[in-house]
Amino acid sequence: MSNSTEEADSYRPVVLVVDDECIIADTLTAILNRSGYAALPAYDGESALESILLRPPELLVSDVILPGMSGIELAVAVRRVFPDCKVLLFSGQASTSDLLASASSRGHHFSLLTKPIHPTDLLARIKETIGSRPRQTASSLG
Repeated sequence: MSNSTEEADSYRPVVLVVDDECIIADTLTAILNRSGYAALPAYDGESALESILLRPPELLVSDVILPGMSGIELAVAVRRVFPDCKVLLFSGQASTSDLLASASSRGHHFSLLTKPIHPTDLLARIKETIGSRPRQTASSLG
């Protein structure tokens, strides 16, 4: 088996999960890692920005309410550096709709998931957001 085949078989989309509640970030990261993604946790916007420079994500999944910068501000900053990065925001607070409306008026459009979200629903939204990439196997290569 060649290296390129092994890389195709082992491809795992990078997902950065940001939540200031460590248990939520860690749990979602573990679920995503078991589901075929290369998920990394971060607990605030600043550490998330450091992480993306080390390992650019295909998807940012972030709580809206974070200490320091909001998840929306984080998403805007990530998109400035990596314009193709997809974004899913989640929140358990109704007040976030005002923040999203403000971002939208400045040309930043993000999807919002409501907390709590069932892992099955989150996985479905992630797959829908970044698309499913066909995995090549040795048998499909001929």
